[in-house]
Amino acid sequence: FSQASHRQVLNTLFGCVSSVLQSPVFTKQPGSIVFPVDSQEKNREVVFSCEAQGSPSPLYRWKLNGTAITPKSVSHYSLSGGNLRISNLDKDQDAGTYQCLAFNSFGTIVSREASLTFAYMENFKTHRRSSVSVREGQGVVLLCGPPSHSGDLTFSWIFNEYPSFVKQDTRRFISQETGNLYIAKVEPSDVGNYTCVVTNTVTKTRVQGPPTPLVLRSDGIMGEYEPKIEVQFPEIVHVAKGSTVKVECFALGNPVPSINWRRMDGIPFSRKVDVRKASGVLEIPYFQQEDAGTYECVAENSRGRNTVKGKLSFYAPPHLIEKPQDVQKPIDDSLVWECKATGKPKPSYRWMKNGENLESLEERIQVANGLLSISRLTLSDIGMYQCVAGNKHGEVYSNAELKVIAVAPDFSQSQLRSHTMVKEGGDVLMECRPKMSPWGGISWRKGSETLQEISILDNGNLRIQNATKPDAGLYTCVARNQFGVASSSGTLMVKEPTIITTPPSTLDVTVGESIVLPCQVTHDPSLELKFTWFFNEQLIHFGNHGGYFEKVGGQHSAGDIMIRNIQLRHAGKYTCAVQTKVDSISIAADLVVRGPPGPPTSIHVEEISDTTASLSWRPGPDNHSPVTTYTIQARTPFSLGWQAVTTVPEMVGGRRLTATVIDLSPWVEYEFRVLASNAIGTGEPSKPSKQARTKETSPKVTPANVSGGGGSRSELVITWEPVPEELQNGGGFGYVVAFRPYGATGWMQAAVPSSEASKYVFKNDSIQPFSPFQVKVGVYNNEGEGPFGPVITIYSAEEEPGRAPTRIRAKSLSASEIEVSWKALPWNTSKRRVLGYELRYWEKREKEEAASVQRTVGNQTSAIIRGVRGSNTYYVTVRAYNTAGAGLPSVTVNVTTKKPPPSQPPAKVMWNTLNSKIILNWEQVKALENESEVTGYKVLYKRNRHSRPSVMETNTTSVELSLPMDEEYFIQIKPFGEGGEGSSSRQITIPRIPGPNAIGSATKVSTLSALSTIALSFTARTSL
Repeated sequence: FSQASHRQVLNTLFGCVSSVLQSPVFTKQPGSIVFPVDSQEKNREVVFSCEAQGSPSPLYRWKLNGTAITPKSVSHYSLSGGNLRISNLDKDQDAGTYQCLAFNSFGTIVSREASLTFAYMENFKTHRRSSVSVREGQGVVLLCGPPSHSGDLTFSWIFNEYPSFVKQDTRRFISQETGNLYIAKVEPSDVGNYTCVVTNTVTKTRVQGPPTPLVLRSDGIMGEYEPKIEVQFPEIVHVAKGSTVKVECFALGNPVPSINWRRMDGIPFSRKVDVRKASGVLEIPYFQQEDAGTYECVAENSRGRNTVKGKLSFYAPPHLIEKPQDVQKPIDDSLVWECKATGKPKPSYRWMKNGENLESLEERIQVANGLLSISRLTLSDIGMYQCVAGNKHGEVYSNAELKVIAVAPDFSQSQLRSHTMVKEGGDVLMECRPKMSPWGGISWRKGSETLQEISILDNGNLRIQNATKPDAGLYTCVARNQFGVASSSGTLMVKEPTIITTPPSTLDVTVGESIVLPCQVTHDPSLELKFTWFFNEQLIHFGNHGGYFEKVGGQHSAGDIMIRNIQLRHAGKYTCAVQTKVDSISIAADLVVRGPPGPPTSIHVEEISDTTASLSWRPGPDNHSPVTTYTIQARTPFSLGWQAVTTVPEMVGGRRLTATVIDLSPWVEYEFRVLASNAIGTGEPSKPSKQARTKETSPKVTPANVSGGGGSRSELVITWEPVPEELQNGGGFGYVVAFRPYGATGWMQAAVPSSEASKYVFKNDSIQPFSPFQVKVGVYNNEGEGPFGPVITIYSAEEEPGRAPTRIRAKSLSASEIEVSWKALPWNTSKRRVLGYELRYWEKREKEEAASVQRTVGNQTSAIIRGVRGSNTYYVTVRAYNTAGAGLPSVTVNVTTKKPPPSQPPAKVMWNTLNSKIILNWEQVKALENESEVTGYKVLYKRNRHSRPSVMETNTTSVELSLPMDEEYFIQIKPFGEGGEGSSSRQITIPRIPGPNAIGSATKVSTLSALSTIALSFTARTSL
């Protein structure tokens, strides 16, 4: 058996599987053709398309007017696939109705009908026409008389010479039905020659008739007359569904008549009809059933009116709404096919089989309207059937295939299940579904014993009820019909039922606890168990639900679960469902969860006074533990969240649903909420009550921190902290300010009508500077006056110091500092206090208005001004000041600041260590011309970067430091002079030195300030 032959056998097998047999179905059907006749063209031909799919591939035949066409090599008919080509067309021989027939081994189907017509147009036969003589004002009709033709025509008229065409208006009309030209009222300008032009819309050919002269008679002008309708539409016009219909109406008359249209049933025209265009022609697009009816054309002028009526009749070609479908029937069975179509007139039906009309030659075949019924099917009934629905406007075809099956019993595709299981005491259905046609008899046996038919259902299946152990065994289904016998067997196994041993229960648990829900079973040991748990009928997905649920069933016969940290929402019905291959059972347990009470509801403020509020509420769920107490909380716009309040009774018991809140602030908006508690804990708070405002009462709280003083001359300034809104006890809140000179008996009072006020100023020229007054501040509101606060002493405004400081001295301490000194004024000279001194200083090139200000406090007699610039002259004055302001200025003194300190840092810093000493050397710093001379150097050294440095001063360029050598040091060197400290050298790091000697240097000189820190390189040398 060669490899090539093996491949060939496989290809043959796969080819058989992959090629699916199929009856013919049209994918393309022929359409009607209108062929324009042109005598100039010699090789005239048309092609009718026809294409069908099927397996085996369909073959094709054609019919012309019901007669078969047999293409021959010499014939002018030829086939290309299913397409029919007709060459050398002959309009007498080839015009007619064509149909395509497609067929294969399943049968034949016929296409729809397609017509072949020929369009042509001959020339006008007459060459001259006599003139038409009319009076001015008379109407006239010029006849066109088109020549012999086939195909739709359009008409136009030439006036005198091409291309001057007659334009249609209310006076002139060209009928597209007859081609005639109508002039309602002739005018002198109408005189001339008129030529009818006819165009064939299919052949596109155009011919002109002979000219017709129109002349005016000389015997006078035609008088006025009523309209005479010359162009009328037929009494009945048949219009196809969805098409556009045009009906014509035109009248002659003097004056020129107007043309109007209306429906006789009074229904207005739909929006699709453009009434503005509807003069001589009424055009209705997309014609539908509702457009059908009688229409009237009204022609009217001043002399009268005439009308003409016509009916538009709706028709529709057939349209299939129910088609027969392919069917496969067993032999001797019955078939009923129904075919339904819409159309107007109502369609009639005929049936075809394999391309030929189906006649009821046998009693078992009945054709009635669209119904085809065949009883006692035989193999001869196999084939392709077509329902043809038709009326005078067309036909539609539908195809369906009938297969008749005759098969001996066969179990190859539907064997009995090899093993069927049932629990003891249960019911089982053993299915027997052989393939056979026609359906025959079914019998069963257990082992060799034939079973009674009482257990066999009509469909051949076997039902065993209340199964017992003896019912187990091998069962065989036997199928018979006239073509043969077949059987199939399967084993029935009877298993022990599954029983849940855990009884139903109701479990009680508290929030936060954990509990195990048991589910214990006994079952057939040969079967696997599957446990599924449901909570309130919803499947529990273990691992979800926040990790509350966990399987803990250790044994294979236990499906116990644990609920950890139980919450109130876990209360409900839990169901354990146990399933095996033969049965399923379930058991439920109710879980009661006890927890803190739910929030109370319907919180209502029943009554409210200035300091109390009576509340009521309804209890929320107690969550299976009785409520023991209620707690009331309140919130105002001024409180930090919810606060506990005092109530009457002080303890609100669990059975009370009312309480009175006391010690409230008057005239404040309150919200209340209630919390319930039980033995387990306190629950969530209720929703807040509606806001309620306590009633007003006179104020009780006086302002805090009353003080004052200062201000302008002859003023007494009194200040205080405003009383908070929540303590004002009512609207119209204000302050009463009472004051009197110290030692006087009567009080002066002033009202300040603003709750936000914090200051009152009393001005009177009689007030002496810095005089003591006794002051108290009270409160009032709409309900009356409240108390006054304690009496305090406040001094009136004082005057500025009246004398200027003397003995002003100023000297420069450095380039950036000036020291100023003066002689102090007496502390209390005629009630003019001195609180301190104000120094004003400015550069020589500036104005005094730009002076800088520096103040001292107390009886100080000198101050240092810092931040001035070196080598600059400054002017300085000193004044005494108090709360009234600054007094008279002293004399102005000037001082010139010292030159700035050296800007160059010490260079070439060298260091070495010798016997626990650090020796430093550096180059002398030379001051620039505008800098102060160097008078010495400061050496700053420290043990770590963050410690405060120690300072050693020297007037030389070297220094010895006696320091322990087991530490690391950071050293900087600064020059100084009378202008202050100069720029610092770069920071030097001297590392911890293990040996007695080391040397190092700063390799670069820093131009940065002493605050800059840049790492230095150094060299360490150890002597051996």
